[in-house]
Amino acid sequence: MNIGIVVHGPNIIDSTYAIKIIKFLSEYFNVSCRLGGTMGRTAVIDAALEDIIDISRKLVPSDSISIFADEGADGIFLLNYGKSSTTGHVFGYKVVHHYMDKNFHKDIPLIQIERPGEDDGSIIIWNLPSNLNDNFRPIIDMLIDEFNIIEVSPKEIEDKHFVIDDSERLNLSLNSSSEDKQYSDKDSSVKIIRHIHGVSPGENILVNGTVIGKSNSSKLSLVSVNGIIVEIIGGEIKKHGVEKLGKIDLNNAIVKTGLLRRSEIEPRVIKHEHDENQIKVAFLDHAAEDVYSLKNMDLIITVGDDTTLLASDILFRFQIPIIGITDGDLDKLVEKGYKSNDSIIFQLEEGNDDILGSKIFTELFNNQNCFIINSNSLSLNQIIDELKEEIIEIIKEMNIKYIIK
Repeated sequence: MNIGIVVHGPNIIDSTYAIKIIKFLSEYFNVSCRLGGTMGRTAVIDAALEDIIDISRKLVPSDSISIFADEGADGIFLLNYGKSSTTGHVFGYKVVHHYMDKNFHKDIPLIQIERPGEDDGSIIIWNLPSNLNDNFRPIIDMLIDEFNIIEVSPKEIEDKHFVIDDSERLNLSLNSSSEDKQYSDKDSSVKIIRHIHGVSPGENILVNGTVIGKSNSSKLSLVSVNGIIVEIIGGEIKKHGVEKLGKIDLNNAIVKTGLLRRSEIEPRVIKHEHDENQIKVAFLDHAAEDVYSLKNMDLIITVGDDTTLLASDILFRFQIPIIGITDGDLDKLVEKGYKSNDSIIFQLEEGNDDILGSKIFTELFNNQNCFIINSNSLSLNQIIDELKEEIIEIIKEMNIKYIIK
């Protein structure tokens, strides 16, 4: 039988359980693996697993599952390692519902393995047609014994984390979660309240990769009106982050809390190949998740504290330096960040990174996402120095205070 394995997030990879489970299932099935999510890419690279886990496409977990289903997989496994069983189970519930909304194949088993190696490690059988029970039940029992995990039913997860009517319980015809409330106010504006599970006080709150606040309670809810987040119940809102985020569909947005990667892993550095006759320079503005598409560039100018931190950490693996534009509004998103030699960080007065970024995009990039410099006899270091001086001139014209790190 052909089995699809969707690997989500860096922690299941850093724990080494992703490869252990892949090898275990490979003894019984023809296995194909692909990543679901974006932050796991760096972990796949650090573990040198890119030939085993496909990271070529930027896919959310439900899309990765749908692709395997469309390809005719006989069964699908979802591997995850949440920061708690609560976050892991709620994550799985959300992924399953998104998969149902998109392209649910009711005849294909869908099984989640959550937090293997922990005392609360579990396996959840989200879908198992009765006619395939004899094919998969022995493997499920072997997984339980091999990885010392317990079986948790979808109903247990619903009862513990979701307040819904019996008629709305998870089943093959369910199209959406009733956990997220949506209604119209008297002025016809649409308000959405989304409850976030498994949160600890003091954690960053990220929506679609942008930090929009910090929790101060274990009970957290996000409130949006007409697509704009206006309140965080159980946390403090970050106005600048909300402005950067803009209008969203809160029900379907990707929400994360805490560190994006908790493990301290020695990064794997890959030799960067480049054309000696030209230098490719790219512009990245508040979209760190897109940095992998720029790994063939020679230099990246990044705008925003979080974008600069994450991009520099990822690009370190490819020996690509950055020129970062920040304003000191830094949120800790990874345990330890790296940056390539020759990187330069401009730290401006608060609130000015977007303004300077816009000027750089217009004046240096001519409103294009990248440009090419015919290097001739110039080295990359010399080009970095020239761009540094040009940026300093723009900063002086804007009369903004800055320091260089």
